[in-house]
Amino acid sequence: MLQGVLDWLVSLPASLLYLALAGVAAVENFFPPFPADTIVAFGAFIAARGAASPVGAFVATWIGNVAGALLMYYLGRRFGPARLRGRLHSIGDSGTAGRIASLYSRYGVPALFVSRFLPGARALVPPVAGALRVPALPAALAIALASAVWYGTIAALAYRVGSRWEDLLAMVGSFGRWTGIAAAVIVVGVAVTVWMRRRRRRRG
Repeated sequence: MLQGVLDWLVSLPASLLYLALAGVAAVENFFPPFPADTIVAFGAFIAARGAASPVGAFVATWIGNVAGALLMYYLGRRFGPARLRGRLHSIGDSGTAGRIASLYSRYGVPALFVSRFLPGARALVPPVAGALRVPALPAALAIALASAVWYGTIAALAYRVGSRWEDLLAMVGSFGRWTGIAAAVIVVGVAVTVWMRRRRRRRG
């Protein structure tokens, strides 16, 4: 299936390629197992070596991803925590959603930004933010900034990698792993810092 999608992207003119990348990036928010990073990386790879523009590929991807995320934010806000918990439980992600909610309650909107880089949590951040009634503007800014960093890096890698698609796949995979590790380290570091401060206060 993935190879068929990649072959289809190769056949598209620039304008339709941008639309396809926007759609793929939006779908990631609704169906997390969808290999959006790989498809977007390939689309940006094609754009950097054809009639399309890597900047255009990035902008289309960013707009599609943010639009899909904001729709999920709206749905989370519309249906509330009870319906959201039921839906996430049915796909086995209620625990991850609970951790995102806990991080937000402790560290605020920056926790939403960092969570967008955690494997398995990215797609859950918008609906959880909506269900928690996070103000729309701060939530949108956190989501948009994280998306810009993520897909901007993928577009930059596609532009610089040269002519070998396999090299780009390796770079994207490495980038995903390292950003996930960095985000996890930040979360753990902040949690430990807060815990140590509370412990000192109790002793004092």
